[in-house]
Amino acid sequence: MNPTRELYVSTDIETDGPIVGKNAMLSIGSAVFSADKQLLATFSANLETPPDSEPDRHTMAWWATQPDAWATCRVNPEAPETAITRYAAWLKALPGKAVFVAYPAAFDFPYVLWYLNHYAGENPFGYSVIDIKTYAMAILRKPYHQCGRASMPADWFDPSPHTHIALDDAIEQGQLFCNMLKR
Repeated sequence: MNPTRELYVSTDIETDGPIVGKNAMLSIGSAVFSADKQLLATFSANLETPPDSEPDRHTMAWWATQPDAWATCRVNPEAPETAITRYAAWLKALPGKAVFVAYPAAFDFPYVLWYLNHYAGENPFGYSVIDIKTYAMAILRKPYHQCGRASMPADWFDPSPHTHIALDDAIEQGQLFCNMLKR
């Protein structure tokens, strides 16, 4: 392991609501990229919903419009303590310092942080977190609300689909981030 080498762990989650601890993380996907856009490793898991969680009705109405993604995130779900402990071990085995990357990090990271601390008893990321939209704001020198996908240069995007399947979306946003790093 090279502790000075940063590895960008593009992560996407799917949930049944917006509130960490009340709603459940249904799936997690992470794609590890080097700064030169090499995809080094991936991790994905579908999680069982904890018995004390409750789905949000608005989120579940949205899921009804995404039947393929819903079906995918419900295949072979694991107990959260099993999947997240395995995820923490996977992160710690990476050959460098893991930096969490997401779009939006304000949604994904709190869930991942809570699940790591609650189920694995540790957070290998620390607080090394990059939000892609905030990074776009810095590059484009525009206000945050003017930096959505539609305002980003077309050459930042690879022809990868946005499927609402956690690993697919983690790869897509990792490619976006690495393209932004070239700037």
